[in-house]
Amino acid sequence: MTAPLPSEYRTSLEQAAQAIRDRGAAEPRIALILGSGLGAFADTLEGAERIPYGDIPGWPLSTVEGHSGQLVVGAHGGAVLAVMQGRVHLYEGYAPWEVVFPLRVLSLLGCHSLVVTNAAGAINTDFTAGDLMLIRDHINLQGTNANLGPNLDELGPRFFDMTYAYDRDYRQLARQAAAKRGIELREGVYAAVLGPSYETPAEIRMLGAMGADAVGMSTVPEVTAANHLGMRTVGISCLSNMAAGVLDAPLDHEEVMQTAERVGDVFGGLVEELVSAIAAATP
Repeated sequence: MTAPLPSEYRTSLEQAAQAIRDRGAAEPRIALILGSGLGAFADTLEGAERIPYGDIPGWPLSTVEGHSGQLVVGAHGGAVLAVMQGRVHLYEGYAPWEVVFPLRVLSLLGCHSLVVTNAAGAINTDFTAGDLMLIRDHINLQGTNANLGPNLDELGPRFFDMTYAYDRDYRQLARQAAAKRGIELREGVYAAVLGPSYETPAEIRMLGAMGADAVGMSTVPEVTAANHLGMRTVGISCLSNMAAGVLDAPLDHEEVMQTAERVGDVFGGLVEELVSAIAAATP
């Protein structure tokens, strides 16, 4: 049973936002969530203010290797970014409203756009480990929803559309950014499962039959919350491994980390180009 939304939740969001303001950080416009082993981009920001998650009241703490657990606010491409180096997941025991707490705080601070990344397993056999995949759409198989419980009417409507969960214009900017950098960018559907165990080969066959091209254990809660908040969103997966049963080999987190590290420079270049394009295209 998911823990109910606390009555003081809205106040906690405001307190967290104020704690970040009190650190003297500039007001961000674009939020980035960087997945396993993909946090290096934050080190390129100018005038960065680094805030450990533990210093922000109510902010959930990352427990997974590859998620350093700090918020970095700084400038890039003419815009101020709020970059989350690491995220939390439902499988760590957090409730949905805790997983999306950081994104809601960043929205209160002024973020109107979201770039979300993750490490995922490739289901589509036309893909290979190390490819980057632009997320066209997603399938939520986590058994819950980021907006479960009482609606926060001041943040968004009770019922909201997910037809274009991943903004069409931002996806085109991602394609252009990849072409400019000479990066082959795959496109596909991301399936989110609960974890923390990797999927069985039978489950991967099921996901493929459902239309999924990649699978992971994150991203969907944040993207759902972002759409509720009215934030324009784009997502990119680093395909860190082939999913269970695609190759006759067991899976482990070390492989995920190694692949993310190997393609880190390419991935960082794509994110850098994309964020610059978003900053130029939006106020």
